[in-house]
Amino acid sequence: MREPVTNRRKFLGTIGTASIVVGSGVPLRNLAAGAEQKLALDGGEPVRTSLLGARPYGPQFYDDVEKQELLEVLESRVPFRWSRGPSSKVLAFEREYAAHLGAKFALGVTSGTTALYTAMAALEVGPGDEVILPAWTWYACYDAIVLCGALPVFAEIDESFDLDPNDIEGKITPQTKVIMAVHLQGCPCDMEPILEIARKHKLRVLEDCAQCAGGRYKGKYVGTIGDIGINSFQLSKTITAGEGGAVMTSDPKLFERAFRFHDFGTLHTPYTEALGGGLLGAFAACNFRMNEFTGAVLRGQLQKLETICRGLRRNARKVREAIADLPGLKLRKSPDLEGDLGVGVFLDLGTQERRDKFLRAMSAEGVSASAPGGSVILPTAPRIEKKATVHPAWPSFQSARGQAIQYGSECCPRTISILSRAGGVMMDPKFSDEDVKDIAKAIRKVYLALGRV
Repeated sequence: MREPVTNRRKFLGTIGTASIVVGSGVPLRNLAAGAEQKLALDGGEPVRTSLLGARPYGPQFYDDVEKQELLEVLESRVPFRWSRGPSSKVLAFEREYAAHLGAKFALGVTSGTTALYTAMAALEVGPGDEVILPAWTWYACYDAIVLCGALPVFAEIDESFDLDPNDIEGKITPQTKVIMAVHLQGCPCDMEPILEIARKHKLRVLEDCAQCAGGRYKGKYVGTIGDIGINSFQLSKTITAGEGGAVMTSDPKLFERAFRFHDFGTLHTPYTEALGGGLLGAFAACNFRMNEFTGAVLRGQLQKLETICRGLRRNARKVREAIADLPGLKLRKSPDLEGDLGVGVFLDLGTQERRDKFLRAMSAEGVSASAPGGSVILPTAPRIEKKATVHPAWPSFQSARGQAIQYGSECCPRTISILSRAGGVMMDPKFSDEDVKDIAKAIRKVYLALGRV
C-alpha cells in the first residue's frame, strides 16, 4: 500500500496562515528575504550542533534473525554449501531472493564484482566484443569487461546520474554485444528506451543493481528487466553481509552458464534437476562460491529489505516535499520516483563553485552533504586512460579498434559537467522526523542564502 503523502505545511509546522515555519520557528518569508538566516559558515547559528549523516543500512537492522541463521551454521560445523545439501543457507537465500524479485533463478556469489564477471561469462562476452557502459560507475563494471578480453565503450550519463539512453546508439558498432545498465545510487535506469535500442540492434542487456537492491522500474524489480542482473551485498549496499553478490536471470541457458562459471564448470543438484540434466557442457571457469555464513546473514537481511527501502523512500519524499517550493529548484531526475530507493536528495546547484559552497555550508549547519558518490568518472581514472591491464599482451586493447579508442575527459564532458554541479544529502532509513526536518531546514537555509542558480 502506498503511504500517504506528507503535507509539507504540516511537516514543517505553521504559524497561523502567514508563513511556513522551518524547524525552530523562522518564517519562510524571512528565509526568502534572507533575514535572520546568517549561515553557520559565516558565523551564524547552525541548524544542528552535532553532524547528522547516513550510516550503512543493513547492520542497523541486524537482530536475532541473522544471529539465529548464523548459529545454525556454526553449530552444524558445516560452512560449505555443497556439504549441507538441501539445508544449505545459500540455496535457501537463492530461492527466496529469486522469488522476492520475480526471477526464475538467483545465484549467490562472493561479491558484486564476481557477479559481474559471472554475468559476462553467461553472456559469452569475450575478445573482439564491445560492451557499452556509463562513464560514471564503479571500477568493477569496467574491469569485468576487460578481464573477459572485451572492450569497454563509455556513454554519457544524464541528469538521473544513470546511463543516458540518447547516447547509446551512437556508441554501437558491429562488435557491440551488451549494454550495461547500471542503476546508480538507488535510482533505476530508464529501461524502456534502453530495451528498445537493445532489441533493435539485437543486443543483450545486463543490469548492475549493486547500488539499487530493492529498486523498481514501472512495477518490476531492477535486475529482472534485462537479460541478466547482478547485485552486491557489500557493506554500503541496501542489505549486507559485509561482502557477497548475486546473479539473477529467468533464462535457463544464461543461468547454467553463470552457475558453471562460478564453480569450476560444474553443475550441482538441485539445479541439475531444474535444468533437465543441464543444457551445456563444462568449460574453464572460476570459484566464486558463496559460503554458508554469508548465505545465512543474507537470508536474514532479505527479511528486512522492504523495511529498509520503505524507510529510505519515506524520508527522501519528506525532504523533497519540504523543499519543493524553493525558487529555481532542480532535483536529480528519476525515471520512476516511486521505484527509486531515495538513497539521497540531490540538487543541481548550477556551477561547481556554488555546489562546493553548498556542501561546505551544509556541513557547517550540522548536516552532512556530498557530491554524488559510490562511483568514479572512469574514463578520467589514470589506469583506465592509460589502458593498464594485467599483462601487456592482454587482448582487450590489442585490436585496431582497441588501440584506436581513446579514454579521458574528452569522451564524457556532459558526465563531468552534470556531476560537478550536483550535491545533496544521503538518506538513512532510521532518520527520525526531527532529523528529516533538520535536513529540510538546512537545505532551505543554505539554498536561499546562496541565491538563485
